[in-house]
Amino acid sequence: MTETPSVVIAYHSGYGHTAVLAEAVRDGAAEAGSQVSVIEVDGITDEQWTLLDAADAVVFGAPTYMGSASAAFHAFAEATSARWLRRDWSGKLAAGFTMSGAMSGDKLHTLQYFAILAAQHGMHWLNLDLPPGWNSSGGSEHDLNRLGFSLGAAGQTPVDLGPDAVAKADAETARHLGRRVAELAGRL
Repeated sequence: MTETPSVVIAYHSGYGHTAVLAEAVRDGAAEAGSQVSVIEVDGITDEQWTLLDAADAVVFGAPTYMGSASAAFHAFAEATSARWLRRDWSGKLAAGFTMSGAMSGDKLHTLQYFAILAAQHGMHWLNLDLPPGWNSSGGSEHDLNRLGFSLGAAGQTPVDLGPDAVAKADAETARHLGRRVAELAGRL
């Protein structure tokens, strides 16, 4: 009998938009049969650190502010240094998602930051594994991966709209990421 893989989503959301993507990743991972925990990193507890340490896969998420992950996520990343020193997360799977107000908004840099953080920990980075959507005249803003990112899931919502305006395609792309992480964690 195979153990149920555990996936932890460690994220920060400044205004609620990134939380919508975190919930979609959670839903996708749960649909694929994983045990899923969601942790808001700006209020992380000792019990939540224990969940992260025991996870088979960790999905990082944060809004992209000023070209990188939010300061709250950076503080979390720096707080992982003792785990880095002990190699506690070596061999785990990792993936990531981000959100910004602009179509590009330098989100690639945030995803690269997550991938480098994972690499420093000895984790195995999982890409989105979706072709770019909305890249032809037959495509639309409703396509999965409508923003065309490969390294992870990315969403875009105008800065003057609330979390209820997160594009359904972006949430579904994040759900796809959650399923992918859970399925690969189950195989490994």
